[in-house]
Amino acid sequence: MRYLAIDFGFKRTGLALCDKSEQFSSPLMVIDKPGDVIPKIKQVIKKEDVEAVVVGLPFNMDGTEGPQAKATRTFAASLAKEITIPLEMFDERLSSFEAEEKLIPGDFTRKQTKKRLDAVAAANILAAFLEHKRDQGTGLPTQGLE
Repeated sequence: MRYLAIDFGFKRTGLALCDKSEQFSSPLMVIDKPGDVIPKIKQVIKKEDVEAVVVGLPFNMDGTEGPQAKATRTFAASLAKEITIPLEMFDERLSSFEAEEKLIPGDFTRKQTKKRLDAVAAANILAAFLEHKRDQGTGLPTQGLE
């Protein structure tokens, strides 16, 4: 199944895709205009034959939800109304930290790093989601939209 992962943010939203075999996740793009997020996601879904969407849910380290998690749930609910494919949510704790760690060895300026960071974070979310899915065998490792 081809998944699109989303690392939602107020300023920038990162997108990543996996291959149909669900083995590899790759950063796709960063959307830096908040008003363009849902229309761009709908374009990517159509263009890339995406079959399901995974939205990273940013829990606090203690497992509680803060303002960003609530905003992400609101975004996911809005997106779910606009698309016809399944939308799942997955714990994204540490995805941005891991993305920064991956980008540090690169020769990027601060601005270039920020531009790539959210797409790399989305790829980390997707890789963790796919690994968890493989480990669980069946069913999706999600937190619902309730």
